[in-house]
Amino acid sequence: MIASRLTTLTAGAALLLVACGGEQPPADETVRDLSLAPAESVATLSDAPPATTAQPQPRTQTPTARPQQTAPRTVAPTAAPAGPTSTALSLKEGAMLMLAAADTLTSRHNKKGETVVATATANITDERGRVVIPAGAVFTGVISDIAPAESPGGQGRMVLTFNRVEFGGNAYAVAARTDSLGTYMKGRGVTAGDAAKVGAGTVVGAVAGRVIGGNKTGTIVGAAAGTAAGVGIAAATRDIDIILAAGAPIRLLLTAPLTVK
Repeated sequence: MIASRLTTLTAGAALLLVACGGEQPPADETVRDLSLAPAESVATLSDAPPATTAQPQPRTQTPTARPQQTAPRTVAPTAAPAGPTSTALSLKEGAMLMLAAADTLTSRHNKKGETVVATATANITDERGRVVIPAGAVFTGVISDIAPAESPGGQGRMVLTFNRVEFGGNAYAVAARTDSLGTYMKGRGVTAGDAAKVGAGTVVGAVAGRVIGGNKTGTIVGAAAGTAAGVGIAAATRDIDIILAAGAPIRLLLTAPLTVK
């Protein structure tokens, strides 16, 4: 009771002082309004220790990987446009070539050194069956020797040398010898020269008959004998020609390898 009265009196004295216009004594710094909590008291308390500012960790520098050295890039050459394959083919020395004469050759009309032409009658292949020279390829050469038979029943001479072959727009050198020719022999018959020889024989026979017989009969006999002798001379000297007809076979043997593309 006493305490409450003292409090009431104290409050009343204070009001009286204010009403009287007296100066308000400075508030006791020790007196605080306990109804208001300090601002700090509003904050939620926590038993956790104050957060510490994370110290920046030293930055570890990751070693930079060295770039791998690569070999210089090689640019492949541009392929050439596709075209016909160029393959070298060859025939060995001794290979046989079958040809056919393009023109008729005869010892009566043709001479040594003249050009001769023949064609391949079939494809000429190598050992593997590949065509080296196609059928129809043209061979050219010369007449190396030609002569009629020297006597009836004899054989004339004809030698052909081929040194070039052409096909597909290209020409190639050839080294070959003639192995055989499809020739035949043919007599020319009694020519004007042979007739002159017969006439000469007759004259000689007539003269001989006169000398031997001394009369007309002997002359006739001698003339007959001379005629017979003249015929014998003509027969003995008559030319027998060697002939190679157009299309006749010609067989060649290579004397050196032949390479073509």
